[in-house]
Amino acid sequence: MKPSMRRKGNCYDNAPRESFWGTLKTEMVHHRKYATRKEAEVEIREYIEIFYNRQRIKKRLGFCSPAAFERKYLIERNVAERFGFHY
Repeated sequence: MKPSMRRKGNCYDNAPRESFWGTLKTEMVHHRKYATRKEAEVEIREYIEIFYNRQRIKKRLGFCSPAAFERKYLIERNVAERFGFHY
């Protein structure tokens, strides 16, 4: 991952990434001491893939996890397509 995605003239596009890094450090990294770099990589990857992306709720998604939000979206899209509406 790149630590920054800032583009010239847009001070806001870096905010989501900075928010993610802050959350990762607060919820995971600052509470652990890793014996090896490999151990850190494995645990951080697991945190991101298992907890952050699948379970942790996000205000921006209506207090749903990303996985739950995606399931809801797919269900709504399938229902809409059955009735002739297309996304």
